[in-house]
Amino acid sequence: QVQLVESGGDSVQTGGSLRLSCVGSQGTKMNNCLAWFRQAPGKEREGVAVIDENRNTLYAESVEGRFTISKDSANNTLYLEMDVLKPEDTAIYYCAARQVVAWWDCRVNWVRESAYNSWGQGTQVTVSS
Repeated sequence: QVQLVESGGDSVQTGGSLRLSCVGSQGTKMNNCLAWFRQAPGKEREGVAVIDENRNTLYAESVEGRFTISKDSANNTLYLEMDVLKPEDTAIYYCAARQVVAWWDCRVNWVRESAYNSWGQGTQVTVSS
């Protein structure tokens, strides 16, 4: 398992922006399928975005066009750029990682939590109206 540590969560107003980071532990290579999830109060954790080894991406419909997932493989870091934030984006955000055999496998069941074997501790994002 890769140890993951998120940062960048904060409190912002509606329409604001934040960039979340997720760093993999030193000496280990980030897995080739990386994702962001979030969990709002009283709700189940949901997939937000995923990126594969070829930097192909998929997004949840609720964040499409506002959020951008990216990675810096050289520095073992995953990012989530969040723009035009809304109160409904308020949640704890988690990064997750898994290793897949073929790059397209990353897109299969990407929103399923059980598919990932490495998780960060989460970072809180609060958007006020």
